[in-house]
Amino acid sequence: MLVTLKELVRIAYKSDYAIPAFNIHTYEDAVAIVKGAEEMRSPVILMASPSAIRHLGVRIAACIMNELGENAKVPVVSHLDHATDLDVIFKAMKAGFTSVMFDGSNLSFDENVEKTKLVVKVARAFGISVEAEIGRVGRSEEGEEATQILTEPDAAKKFFELTQVDALAIAVGTAHGMQKQEAQINFERVQEIQSAVDVPLVLHGSSGVPDEDLTKISKMNFGKINIGTVLKTVYVERIRKILQDQPQLKDQIRLLEEASKAVTEMVKHKISLLNSAGRA
Repeated sequence: MLVTLKELVRIAYKSDYAIPAFNIHTYEDAVAIVKGAEEMRSPVILMASPSAIRHLGVRIAACIMNELGENAKVPVVSHLDHATDLDVIFKAMKAGFTSVMFDGSNLSFDENVEKTKLVVKVARAFGISVEAEIGRVGRSEEGEEATQILTEPDAAKKFFELTQVDALAIAVGTAHGMQKQEAQINFERVQEIQSAVDVPLVLHGSSGVPDEDLTKISKMNFGKINIGTVLKTVYVERIRKILQDQPQLKDQIRLLEEASKAVTEMVKHKISLLNSAGRA
């Protein structure tokens, strides 16, 4: 069933589990993600990142995720991830996304608040959930140190009070695009933030988080855990292996379907770590 982000995270963040959010880039990997969630009976969030929107377009991305969500045996959210352009956000709302993220993390605090409030106002009229970010999650591929841009608890509290978003992404030591599980989560900062603000928190860049830390943080006030890079990695690696083992293969549908099994396997593994299995 297709649901909003708010419906899922408002329960999860006060419980001992978190909702997994997986980036999609093709129809095949979206199907593989939903398959893994159904097999684990876990709610799931499908996310279209800026790169996915550039590849698929807003309407096709919405069609893929909403079609899969409406026919899924588990709750599914169709979420626009890391959108910085208000025009894209409003187009996503019109196209049927049930959740959007306005990423104003590169703006000043005041401008981030101002634009987030506008997104929230419009989204409320359509029954759509809103995620925003305070602080800024680093990008390891750009050589940025995530530990230098941690979210300040007072800033998180003030931002939420002014915007009333449904979920708040914070920076506590992860980075986007990490190829290895080497993220150093600042759990002291996490505790300070969750004591300061009563809202479902979101962790971005979670592919780089060690398994034991992922389980630990899912039991804290995080309602949504974003996972993307590791799915791209296993998908491409499985394609490479299939072509090496079957050099005469000419059927692209069979290739993508076989490779997608690696995505389903990883999705089920991450769901088990986040303790969301059986929560649907």
